[in-house]
Amino acid sequence: MRSFTFSSLALISLYSVMLADSFGQAQPLPLPSPAAPILSVHGSVARANADGAAHFDLEMLRALPATRLETTTAVTDGVRRFDGVLMRDLLAHVGAQGKTLTARALNDYAIEIAMEEFDRFDILVAYEMDGEPLLPSDKGPLWIVYPRDRHAELQDIRFDYRWVWQLRWIEIR
Repeated sequence: MRSFTFSSLALISLYSVMLADSFGQAQPLPLPSPAAPILSVHGSVARANADGAAHFDLEMLRALPATRLETTTAVTDGVRRFDGVLMRDLLAHVGAQGKTLTARALNDYAIEIAMEEFDRFDILVAYEMDGEPLLPSDKGPLWIVYPRDRHAELQDIRFDYRWVWQLRWIEIR
């Protein structure tokens, strides 16, 4: 267990005060810079690391709380195991504020998704399938995955269109 001295606590307190705005509200800490960005979150975000956007590399995503989801998909055979981060956790991490997001793939496929879906369902930004990293040659490096086997309504084709593979950009509005 780490112990803090009075001077350590004073320094932490001073730093906290320095982060407060004129109304006494703490400002969110900036995100670290990614080594090799694979995802960019633009638009209405409170935390950024470049050009008003939050850019992530794989290690930054892996540092967020991990979630595992087992489900079938419309484009693979059988039940698959996906590992990644819940979209709502990613959005909370960047301080996203909005009603919709647009998810865009490497090939410029884009779809708008209501933000409320991420509170309603455990939707994953997956970086692994069946214990293997998702590669750009096979739907990676990131894939939006819905828990379709847990909710009959998610087995509708309208939700299948929201499974954005090769996810690269998210814009919050």
